[in-house]
Amino acid sequence: MKPLPCLALAMSLFASVTIPAMAAAPTPLFDGKTFNGWEGDTTKVWRIVDGALVAGSLTQTVARNEFLATTRRYTNFVLRLKVKLTGTEGFVNSGVQIRSERIPNHHEMIGYQADIGAGWWGCIYDESRRNTVLAKADEAVVKRAVKPGEWNDYEIRAEGRRVVLKLNGIQTVDYTETDATLAQHGLIAVQIHGGGKAEVAFKDLTVEELP
Repeated sequence: MKPLPCLALAMSLFASVTIPAMAAAPTPLFDGKTFNGWEGDTTKVWRIVDGALVAGSLTQTVARNEFLATTRRYTNFVLRLKVKLTGTEGFVNSGVQIRSERIPNHHEMIGYQADIGAGWWGCIYDESRRNTVLAKADEAVVKRAVKPGEWNDYEIRAEGRRVVLKLNGIQTVDYTETDATLAQHGLIAVQIHGGGKAEVAFKDLTVEELP
């Protein structure tokens, strides 16, 4: 039997429609118990305490920058996590690396960093590459958003060449990369910065991959 003209037309139109790809559901990056899916110095620097990734000390100065990185790379995503930074003296600072790589035979990483710490919260810094702040957060906005010494929600959205940061639901920066030569994919990592008596903790890390 031949299909009716209207039915044939409807089927043709349906076939020509492109259904947009859907974002994947958020996936835990850290199981709260093990370092599965992560790599770094898990014997002397990084430890797991009460379901959180922890590094640093409030009694001894952190000797140098240290990173705990994912074992796989990501391109477009929304990264969500909770972070708490405390310190007693020196440079009390931390950060979250995205679209980054480890420098071979070195403790540093290269790439974009969502910064953490007084005067740096909510900024995007280019770690070990251009070594500069790419997007500076407004101090008044940060003061309204950040809860010093407490758990803070950090959201990092990386899509195409655009990166948007939010602290406790408040947007701090919206940055678009203009250098077309820079790769827009790589590792995710958490950092403890050297030079201060500081301790940082990260928990509830999830990643929602985007098309």
